[in-house]
Amino acid sequence: FSAILNTNGKIADLLINQDKLELIAPNFLRVEIKKYHSKLMKISKLSLEEVEEIEFQLEKNIKFISEEQIPDWAWEKAFELTKGIDEKDTPYIAFCLFFDCKVWTGDKKLMAGLLKKGFLELIMTNELYESLTK
Repeated sequence: FSAILNTNGKIADLLINQDKLELIAPNFLRVEIKKYHSKLMKISKLSLEEVEEIEFQLEKNIKFISEEQIPDWAWEKAFELTKGIDEKDTPYIAFCLFFDCKVWTGDKKLMAGLLKKGFLELIMTNELYESLTK
């Protein structure tokens, strides 16, 4: 959402211009973005076609993977980790656990809650941006 609203920001730059990143996401992310097209159009003052073009540019470097490919153990562990913080983030944590990678997030509440539970596989936008632009 942030990258669509600010195509000149760090998040958009990381999604569009970085060839050093291998990005994966659940198909659920595409559904979530489409669900908020009208809100994005209202906030950004962009047309649907403009929002969809930006969305296309942002998504072309992301490998989208079906949630069905993630085993039950990862979903169960991810749900336990996100319980009481934000269960809607369960898919991202399940992917992280299964693919043994970090979760890129700007959600401070999620990060604080997961760190409190001992989950350290997180990276904030500024940290990621600085590590790739050095």
